[in-house]
Amino acid sequence: MPAPSVTRLPDVPALRAQVREWRAAGDTVALVPTMGALHAGHLALVERGLAACRRVVVSIFVNPTQFGPAEDFSRYPRDAERDLALLAQAGADAAYLPDVAAMYAPGFATTVHVAGLTEVLCGPIRPGHFDGVATVVSKLLLQALPDLALFGEKDFQQLQVIRRMVRDLDIPVAIEGVPTVRESDGLAMSSRNRYLSDAERRQAAVMHAVLREVAAAVRGGAEAAPALAAGRERLEQAGFGPIQYLSVNDAETLAPLDRVDGPARVLAAAYLGATRLIDNVPA
Repeated sequence: MPAPSVTRLPDVPALRAQVREWRAAGDTVALVPTMGALHAGHLALVERGLAACRRVVVSIFVNPTQFGPAEDFSRYPRDAERDLALLAQAGADAAYLPDVAAMYAPGFATTVHVAGLTEVLCGPIRPGHFDGVATVVSKLLLQALPDLALFGEKDFQQLQVIRRMVRDLDIPVAIEGVPTVRESDGLAMSSRNRYLSDAERRQAAVMHAVLREVAAAVRGGAEAAPALAAGRERLEQAGFGPIQYLSVNDAETLAPLDRVDGPARVLAAAYLGATRLIDNVPA
């Protein structure tokens, strides 16, 4: 039996032709946007897409506009052949692999900016990041026009920014968040985890433990500040630093909360050695 394979779509015309063919057959379509370096978290998105729609297309594009000048765009892990093999095994139908010129043609001059949600948490720390995310995701959604697009909850702020953008711009695509997939010790799966040394990897799961402790402490309406202070101290003792934020925020608006009185998330971003880790849990 031949090994499974996915259809490679190199550019917008190929993507649209494939989606048109599926539509003509009456198929529904899910899109899973990724930057490659796939892991079990991405494959969970594919699995959910296959459960919800007849066809799944996965985009693989390391988007330069969402990286700052001192960030890891040049060294971000890339292994297209490995990614394609994983997608084939997962049952994805197609992989969309545009290059930078296909996504940002000469003279490209448009940026999508979502106010409010991008002004807290990662926003001030990574200026321009969410403009890059919103712009590329809006392009991917309009290029494919799927029924559904799936994003991991690990990047919770990104998920909320995309939901707001889609509502505001009347893009006719349903957006669904998929729960974070974790290693056995609780560490959120991430393409950047491969940057961790062995010693750092052993400490990395402390972030998830701290998030859960803070969530348990504030869930009944207790003041957040003492739990957040204790959480920061534990992160520092585990070798994290700088700690960019450890925060309790409204789950929809992302406004910081002193006390939880509705849906909320506990979110963190911190360096462990040279690797920036982010995670969040419901409060």
